[in-house]
Amino acid sequence: MTAVIVLAETNGFELIKNKKQLVSYSGLDVKLKDSGTPVKSKPRISKKGNRHLRKAMYMPALSAKRWNDHHKALFVRLVSTHGIKMKAAVAVQRKILELIYTIYKTDKAFDSNYQHASIKNEVEEVQNS
Repeated sequence: MTAVIVLAETNGFELIKNKKQLVSYSGLDVKLKDSGTPVKSKPRISKKGNRHLRKAMYMPALSAKRWNDHHKALFVRLVSTHGIKMKAAVAVQRKILELIYTIYKTDKAFDSNYQHASIKNEVEEVQNS
C-alpha cells in the first residue's frame, strides 16, 4: 500500500530528478533556523511537502526499525546520539523513501545484503591488486 501511495503522490517519479528533490517534496528535509536571528531553534523537518507521503511512510518506518537490521542500527545509533526517538524515526522514513525511489528508478529487486556485498567486492578487488 505504501508503494502505491508513493507512486500516486509523486506521479510515478515523473518530475523527480534525484533523491534530494524527493525528500524535499515529501517534507522530510531538515529546516535550520539560524541565519539573521538572535534566537536559534532546533533543526526540524520542514513539513512543507506532501503530507500524504509523510503519513504513508510512518508505519513502514516503525516496522523497518523493528525488523530490518540496517534500519534498526540506524535507529539505535541516532537515539543513542540524540536521545530523541521521533528524530530517528523520521530518519528511517527518509531512508525508506529514498530506497523506494532507487529501486523504482534502477528497476532492480531489493537486496538486503547489497551494501554488505558491495563492501566485500571492494575488499576483494583491493586484495587482488
